[in-house]
Amino acid sequence: MPEQIDDILKDAESGMKKAISHLEVELTRIRAGKANPSMLDGITVEYYGNPTPIPQVANVSVMDARTITIQPWEKNMLAAIERAIMMANIGITPQNDGVQIRLFQPPLTEERRKELFKKALAEGETAKVSIRNIRRDGIEQIKKLQKDGLSEDVAKGGEKSVQEITDKFIVLVDKHLEAKEKEMMTV
Repeated sequence: MPEQIDDILKDAESGMKKAISHLEVELTRIRAGKANPSMLDGITVEYYGNPTPIPQVANVSVMDARTITIQPWEKNMLAAIERAIMMANIGITPQNDGVQIRLFQPPLTEERRKELFKKALAEGETAKVSIRNIRRDGIEQIKKLQKDGLSEDVAKGGEKSVQEITDKFIVLVDKHLEAKEKEMMTV
């Protein structure tokens, strides 16, 4: 296969890997009833005028399966961290005892589990759409090369390879969703 098609395939695979990585990050943010410090990813707090992630201004740890503790290195950060968590609307009310903040994860109801799994399915569908868009772009590039003189057989082979890579990543998305469903539906 010509070098140009190899480059197209590498670009497509790289883009699809990024879509999977993004899906993994989004799925970890969907809480499944267990306390997980990654729930705080993306939440920033004002620290000397700069938006700073919570783990960079405090010690974040898991006490038990349902409790996360946040102990700031500077006591004056307690209120700012509490406010940032409230504004992030992660579905948990922080409890400030003057020394540390505790986040108690309430047990999930069956209805809430289903609702959260729908959110996970939506993230999975977004990843699939991204992967399909990358496939479309790769096939368009191959067709453009074909117009520029690439043989039809080589172009068809390249398109088939793009489709095979796409199928592999779609299956990977489904496996991630299956694992998340299993995690969320076990009580």
